[in-house]
Amino acid sequence: MTNVRFLVIGVGGMGRSHLSQLLKVSDAQIVGLVDSSQASVDAAKSRFETLADVKTYADYRVALKEADADAAVIVTPHSQHFEQGMACLDAGLHVLMEKPFVSGSENARAMIQRAQEVNRHLAVAYQRHTEGPYGYLRKLIQSGELGEIRFISAYQAQHWLNATRGSWRQDPELSCGGQLNDSGSHLLDVVLWSTGLKPLEVYASIDNRGTGVDIDSAVTVRFEGGAICTWSVVGSASIRWHEDVSFHGERGTALYRNGKLWVAKGQDADLVEVPAKELPPTRTPVEDFVDLLLGRRHEAAATAESGYQVARLTEAAWQSSVTGLPVRF
Repeated sequence: MTNVRFLVIGVGGMGRSHLSQLLKVSDAQIVGLVDSSQASVDAAKSRFETLADVKTYADYRVALKEADADAAVIVTPHSQHFEQGMACLDAGLHVLMEKPFVSGSENARAMIQRAQEVNRHLAVAYQRHTEGPYGYLRKLIQSGELGEIRFISAYQAQHWLNATRGSWRQDPELSCGGQLNDSGSHLLDVVLWSTGLKPLEVYASIDNRGTGVDIDSAVTVRFEGGAICTWSVVGSASIRWHEDVSFHGERGTALYRNGKLWVAKGQDADLVEVPAKELPPTRTPVEDFVDLLLGRRHEAAATAESGYQVARLTEAAWQSSVTGLPVRF
């Protein structure tokens, strides 16, 4: 394989973001656009003139039979990911899945198993795995420079409640969950991925704010080994976006503050901002996936296993919120 031929399944807002990324990768070729909404297809072709002659399909099953593709990027409502992903794998395609992977940990494990059976790559578009600040954080933590991680605080605020009102994201039949399962999925993932810690017990308090899905979530997890993490996912915020993550170790501290990074190494050390030149280069999940398929890397930046672990944690948080009791893994 010298280049990778892609089907893009779902060309709405996030789908067009992936199209933009794909068009910047010289080793990627878009051979089909799939969407049941003609308006979304028209919007995609209007935005990207180079896609004018690309074949379009209203049904992904027809596309799988007709398009000569190597891989698929799936960017549809969450409830459709499992069926579409399994069909793509069975058709011999590698799959890059938009977060939060698939609905439920059982489906996640089943899809991972199928990918192994058919010998195809399966990855999740958790872009923080390819972003410089978070790549730096993970390497710092994994190197042991901060010592044993003892406490983590992760905070995300977004005007998600109002921004998604009336859309499929607030329809539980399509979204399979609210803010915790959507943007909040990134926040859960980045802590698990950066630290490698394994949850032992989960306690959560969640408010739907009058909708059919979770909006505001306070999640506390105790990990194996004794570390504690608090996740605050605020979907009813008035601001567009803010994200903070703090890692406190026995020998140091690292603070991510909405794109900037501060680190203190040693006891009583002052926090020092990490200059941009020291951060790993930021890439896109699409670039990473193309490199994986062309043999330039041995593992996806965000493996399907990451999606499975986030699904398990999300399910436990929902269960705890309903029962009012901690859930043990």
